[in-house]
Amino acid sequence: MSNGTWLILGPGALGRLLSTQLAGHVPLAVLGRQASEQPFLLSTPEGESRIRYVPRVTIYQAPERPLMVHVTTKTYATDAALEQLAQRVAQDTPIVLWQNGFQVQEPITRRWPGPVLCATTSEGAYTEGADGVVHAGHGHTYIGHLEGRYPTLAECIAATLTVADLPASPCIDMRRRLWHKLAVNAAINPLVARYRIRNGQLRDRPFRPMVDTILDEVVALMAAEGIEAPEAGWSRQVWNVIEGTANNRASMLQDVLADRPTERDAILGPLLDAAQRHGIPTPTLTELYQNTPQ
Repeated sequence: MSNGTWLILGPGALGRLLSTQLAGHVPLAVLGRQASEQPFLLSTPEGESRIRYVPRVTIYQAPERPLMVHVTTKTYATDAALEQLAQRVAQDTPIVLWQNGFQVQEPITRRWPGPVLCATTSEGAYTEGADGVVHAGHGHTYIGHLEGRYPTLAECIAATLTVADLPASPCIDMRRRLWHKLAVNAAINPLVARYRIRNGQLRDRPFRPMVDTILDEVVALMAAEGIEAPEAGWSRQVWNVIEGTANNRASMLQDVLADRPTERDAILGPLLDAAQRHGIPTPTLTELYQNTPQ
């Protein structure tokens, strides 16, 4: 593997989606616990099946100076993954954080010596079997530094993703974008995980009023935090994502079905912290937090 390699740390749904879409566009390798020569099997939103051969290696086989590392691990596993990465990869290597919530982005941006960009995406994907990934819905990705630094790097990554049929834009207001994604995740993930349903089922009763009730609390918190609403408005933003990823199994649902820890704290924790700071009652979000598996 050359120094121009893009490493994808984490072979879960998002890591598999990135690797299968980027294959053939950039030198690529996926970092996981085990090496494998098996190809990834991609199912597209249009129902097509594709085979993608992407090297899957352990951290000890990774190049010491990759071009960049995309970190797609779950939020709760990110710190440990980066500690291991730092033992192998030069720490001035740019990294891109793809985690849900707003829990790890700031501390890692301060701690990692090299450039740290954050990404937020509405692409829908879930794993299928040992080597498969279902691209369940098209979306859009925003990439940028929390303080707007490294705009050229963000532009380069966004352009490459767009060419690979993952539409992306560089972003100079990533904090706002991360809060926007947090709002969407809060309205979708806990409900689909609790009731074990796909995103699209939220459009039906009894779930639709539940989403709207969550949104009422989220909107109040966003106003208190001074977070500007999406161009389409909060409600339309959430329902657009639900519509676009109707067939998707959201990440928290995937975790519950696989009996893995969930990202409850990363998704709901920042909202409940904001509620406490501003003295805003959030009975629905609090109940969701209490009844969502850790």
